[in-house]
Amino acid sequence: MKPHSRGRCGNPPRNDPQAMTQEPTQEVNESADEQLDELEALRAEIEQLKAQSLLERADLENQRKRIARDIEQARKFANERLLGDLLPVFDSLDAGLTAAGAESGPLKDGLELTYKQLLKVAGENGLTLVNPQGEVFDPEHHQAISQADVQGIASGHVATVFQKGYLLNGRLLRPALVVVAN
Repeated sequence: MKPHSRGRCGNPPRNDPQAMTQEPTQEVNESADEQLDELEALRAEIEQLKAQSLLERADLENQRKRIARDIEQARKFANERLLGDLLPVFDSLDAGLTAAGAESGPLKDGLELTYKQLLKVAGENGLTLVNPQGEVFDPEHHQAISQADVQGIASGHVATVFQKGYLLNGRLLRPALVVVAN
């Protein structure tokens, strides 16, 4: 007859090797499961921090690009007021040259030279002349003050330019005042 392997209350005796290995193994498994859970939680937190870091880095890069673009825009249009204030000077020189007509002389030559130099300096600072004589009417760059029947000019084209327009680095500073052919 075999001795009972169980002690009182159904618990294994303390000196039973099988019972001794079961309890620590169960504790080790529970401890390993807890560590794996903790490891997974830490991995998830690392991934979240990586994603947050990437978003913040992208946001900083976008902000840097936006600031650079704003600085470039400010640089391009910093002299807008000065060039806008010079437009009446351009108009006066242009009117003086028109009034001089075909006559040649030192006064007209001086006006032409001054006008060309002023246009050159303004052009180096981004100013572009809009003289649409004979071109198709463009409401983005021209302001029609009237329409007229003009022979030799197609309908919808600029017949007369009353005042030249100007662009500053591609942006309209002042539209050209024009008469459009019917």
